[in-house]
Amino acid sequence: MVVIRMSRGGSKKRPFYNLVATDSRNRRDGRFIERVGFYNPVASEGEESLRIALDRVEYWKQNGAQLSPVVARLVKGYGEKVAPAA
Repeated sequence: MVVIRMSRGGSKKRPFYNLVATDSRNRRDGRFIERVGFYNPVASEGEESLRIALDRVEYWKQNGAQLSPVVARLVKGYGEKVAPAA
């Protein structure tokens, strides 16, 4: 089963997460199919902290992918933030 979840990067005490579509049997930071965004929880004031390719997330959901609970929350918040501006 394909799942969209967060893959940790960055360094110690400075996490950075890639939002990736991957097979659920792969390791957290292992091989993935596609990178659909990123989340930087410790971004500075001027830096972008979240970017999600909503079209690619929708594509994977239509093809049966499941979103992890954290990614579902991020996508919901990002969609609400982006939609009024468009």
